[in-house]
Amino acid sequence: MNTVAIVDALKKGVVTVVFKKLDTGDIRTMPCTLNNDISGITMQIKNYNSPDILIMWGLDVKAWRDVRVDTIIEWYEGYPKEEIL
Repeated sequence: MNTVAIVDALKKGVVTVVFKKLDTGDIRTMPCTLNNDISGITMQIKNYNSPDILIMWGLDVKAWRDVRVDTIIEWYEGYPKEEIL
């Protein structure tokens, strides 16, 4: 997985990350960002080069979240897609 692409997208705007939670095994869909204008907080991202873990601001929980790269099922730019029933 290309973590550089995800981090670049997070810095640019909103990214939805779908991943499997380690503690419960549940699938989580999380809108997140590393963009100050969107988050409403001041973040200073200096060097970011962890190959195993991504740190991001969870927009739905308004808190920092870390996600192991090997648990990510998919990611895409924008807010979560709504399920069609």
